[in-house]
Amino acid sequence: MAKWLLHPLRVRYQETDQMGVVYHANYLNWFEIGRTEWVRQAGINYKEMEAKGLLLPVTDVEASFKQPALYDDWVTVATRAAEITSIRVRFESRVLSGNLTGSLGESYEGDAPPGTLLVRGGTKHVWVNREWRPVRFAREAPDWYDKMIQLAGLATSI
Repeated sequence: MAKWLLHPLRVRYQETDQMGVVYHANYLNWFEIGRTEWVRQAGINYKEMEAKGLLLPVTDVEASFKQPALYDDWVTVATRAAEITSIRVRFESRVLSGNLTGSLGESYEGDAPPGTLLVRGGTKHVWVNREWRPVRFAREAPDWYDKMIQLAGLATSI
């Protein structure tokens, strides 16, 4: 069963255009916030990961816009790891209308989180070292790899 991490945000003025609508590129920032919080929820600190020489750059991004978010709206960024291998990670993201949680770090188990869908998308990543060469995350950091697999509720796939 899919486990989504829910992260509420209030739309800030600087994230909108002249019409008061969230500028499309800001959804990518929100995807990153969701992804970073998902990794933190797995018990992994990005700073420690990068200090160990493990980087996770974006290789592909997609976003499909259904409805706009507006200035001062509450939105919830829902994030899940849809696929994890030793070399790649694929995250799915949803931006939903409203604050669907009572606090940060709440989760929802199901195919799709509840709420009105504003934006659906995701990102693909590859594990690399400081020289930007692919590395096997399960070999370089087996404990972290296991934590990510466990939080995602996925079967191990090396």
